[in-house]
Amino acid sequence: MMIQANLVWIAFFAPLVACLAITFFFLRSKAASSLTAIAGILISFICSCIVFTQIFHSNPAAELQQSLPWINVDGLNINFGFLMNPLAIMMLLIVTGVGSAIFIYSRGYMDEDPSSPRFFAYLSLFAFSMIGIVLSNNFIQLFIFWELVGLSSYLLIGFWYAKPSAADAGVKAFLVNRLSDFGFLTGIILLWSVSDVGFGRSFQFTNLTGVTAHLDPALATTIALLLFCGVIGKSAQVPLHVWLIDAMEGPTPVSALIHAATMVAAGIYLLSRTFFIFEPSMTAMTIIAYTGAITSLMAAVLAVAENDIKRILAYSTLSQLGLMVMALGLGGPMQGMYHLTTHAFFKALLFLGAGSVIYAMHHEQDIWHMQGLLKKMPITGITFLIGTLALSGIFPLSGFWSKDTILSLAAEHNTLLYVIASIASCLTAFYMGRLFFVVFWGKPAPQRKGHHDAHESPAVMTLPLVFLAILSTIGGFIGLPHYLFPQEVPEALNMRVAMISSVLAVVGLGSAFLLYGTRTQTDPLPAKLGPLYGILKNKFYFDSIYAWYVDHIQQNIALFLEGLEKIFIDTVFIDGFTHLAREAGRGLRYLQNGLVQFYALVFILGVVLMCLLMTKIL
Repeated sequence: MMIQANLVWIAFFAPLVACLAITFFFLRSKAASSLTAIAGILISFICSCIVFTQIFHSNPAAELQQSLPWINVDGLNINFGFLMNPLAIMMLLIVTGVGSAIFIYSRGYMDEDPSSPRFFAYLSLFAFSMIGIVLSNNFIQLFIFWELVGLSSYLLIGFWYAKPSAADAGVKAFLVNRLSDFGFLTGIILLWSVSDVGFGRSFQFTNLTGVTAHLDPALATTIALLLFCGVIGKSAQVPLHVWLIDAMEGPTPVSALIHAATMVAAGIYLLSRTFFIFEPSMTAMTIIAYTGAITSLMAAVLAVAENDIKRILAYSTLSQLGLMVMALGLGGPMQGMYHLTTHAFFKALLFLGAGSVIYAMHHEQDIWHMQGLLKKMPITGITFLIGTLALSGIFPLSGFWSKDTILSLAAEHNTLLYVIASIASCLTAFYMGRLFFVVFWGKPAPQRKGHHDAHESPAVMTLPLVFLAILSTIGGFIGLPHYLFPQEVPEALNMRVAMISSVLAVVGLGSAFLLYGTRTQTDPLPAKLGPLYGILKNKFYFDSIYAWYVDHIQQNIALFLEGLEKIFIDTVFIDGFTHLAREAGRGLRYLQNGLVQFYALVFILGVVLMCLLMTKIL
């Protein structure tokens, strides 16, 4: 076990070593910085594969834990360590495996950017932060890495900081997540305060397993919902979903990493890792399930009216995250994590495919400025089609198997949520079909910007696409549910649900082909949707409502508090006490005038006063 533990530590810290090496030695070298970052994430991936092969493949229920003393004060003991179980090792393989493909792809995509060494330093820090979340064995350590992921995302989303929209998007992501993380940290502290059940108060996951089952139901629900606040922020659920779309202002590899293997996956992983806290509260589980369902449907509807290739995929991520959260709310951590795993494959593929198109089109992102790229970019086009079909849930690709486990779960437990999820899935097939047919189908449009010299991306970018396309194809056949939750027996495929979902996927793709397979140069949707199209383009006015709140409510509250501060703090306390001290000093100054006669008079008066007092006492 010592060898395996050492491998885990190496996997843990290899990206951090790469980040530090780039920062201190290679900030002037594009080649050295990219190779160092790739080496760091590949070392983590290789170590993870070895640990998986040696321990968990032979004994799926195995668990490996190691801790080092960290903070020890009266009543508070926190260790720094790792907890490896089948869920953690599978998540680690996703982060490092898919991350490795994205890192390699980034070497080609960022080759022309003069700041690429800084980019690879940030990327390595991002990978280290996410690995820290995956391996943490206690809430405090997890929260620290949770915040490091937030910092890393801020740096990467706003990487092109000279571009105002990118800088604003980074700040927006950072602030929205700080809001949700306040609730998350409050929940952690509240859980710790009531965790004295046989072990003393603890942040350790293994010591908290049975805590909420012994609590008052209202308190257990409160703790669960506060912890869920962290999920709402990181995994971008309604109403804190607004940051994820704007995060597309960062470089495309960042979008792939955020959406496929790191940041947004952290919330789903947290729910699964600490599912024992949420499961006892039916109220919390119901709120979680409906939050996910609403997010899934809303994002799918908004994607229909989007024209930016990366933002369409961002809405897709929102929708799929909603399905995962809904599954966990319905009591299915296996189903949620299964879909997260396959989603990492085809969503990374789709984002990197989009990046290949953007790279070829000289950073054009409007799908209506693209057409017929399949003939000029066959590898990108074919792999993008595989990702599209997998995301749409077409048999036998990976998305079909994982999505149907969620739909089957919903059909069994809540008919309304099943209907919502089915509609969202049908819309997914429609807007992904729309995206593919507009960008890749038909004849090339040479009059469009970049079309005259568009060509296939270099091998350093296309090979990761092929690798991810293979995973997206076979992901449903490699027994992921068995490795994720070996103690659970996956249910047999629900044929009725599978048939309905397949029909809906075909209907969605077919409708997209009818509208866009022989398309003109303009989108027919605005005319067909009428006033609804304007509502969709304005994203249901979430951003407008938040901007109005900040400008009119929060700003006025701030001005009011500023006035109170000036009146009571500055005037009464600070200026008032200052004035009092100054006047008291001025009064005492008269008693220190240097006249001996005055001092003698005061002395005599004092003696007389003391005599009078003693006379009265006696």
